[in-house]
Amino acid sequence: MFRVLLTLVSFMVPSLALAQAAEAPPEADSLWEQRVDGAKLEQALAAYEKSLATNPNDRHALGRLVRGWYFYGDAFTDDTNTKIERWDKAIGFGNRCLALNADFSAKVKSGEKEKDAAGAFQKEDVPCVYWTSTALGKWAKIQGLTTTLKHVPTVKAYMSRVDELDPSYFNYGPARYWGAYYAALPGFAGKDLEKSKTYLAASIEGAPSYLGTRVIRAEFLAPQQKDLAGFEADLKFVLDANPNAVPEIAPENTKEQEKAKKLLEKRGDLFVEADGK
Repeated sequence: MFRVLLTLVSFMVPSLALAQAAEAPPEADSLWEQRVDGAKLEQALAAYEKSLATNPNDRHALGRLVRGWYFYGDAFTDDTNTKIERWDKAIGFGNRCLALNADFSAKVKSGEKEKDAAGAFQKEDVPCVYWTSTALGKWAKIQGLTTTLKHVPTVKAYMSRVDELDPSYFNYGPARYWGAYYAALPGFAGKDLEKSKTYLAASIEGAPSYLGTRVIRAEFLAPQQKDLAGFEADLKFVLDANPNAVPEIAPENTKEQEKAKKLLEKRGDLFVEADGK
């Protein structure tokens, strides 16, 4: 899927080497700031997509589309098919954004696998690499183990490159990813709860105001460690926090509080399920 998209982009974009962050569409950025409202997020995504019609090299718009479609799938629906559809759109825009790196694009078009070409990414690519990797991981995981294992090498390579270039990106996102990764893996594929614990703790230490890391720790790690006290403490912290303390991530933190409430309601099922393993 990715190689085909990259080939198409090469025809659409006259000179990938000239790709630069364009001036933000004011209406799109204004709507983006209100993304906690699903309708506003949809309008923002439409506005960013509209800007691509006149400037397909707009890295800013592409980056927001990747992140926005991921967020729209992650935080605004519980329906599996809707999540798949929205994350698929995130991946599509993500690959268009990754193709702005001419070196990466050339490597993939010449037959190199995406995971092997990931070393071509540079600091300016970090936002698109991070959100493409995140969307691809969630898109694969929700479709089952076979799909997950097929795409894990690419997801890992992308996230590893982000970790090399900017480990603090999006509130220490790489460490948060590795924490979820080592907890969610099946045993035969390398599950390691101690590594998960260490990575999640590092992400929380680096960005204590971002609530999503504690939600991940409560959902993926605590039940497997039969740590009900830790589960409840993390979710209480999330629910007691002021989601607007850091304006830049207020929408994400607000949605993480909604996730925390749902997890608390599933507490009995989560820990019964963990006991049965």
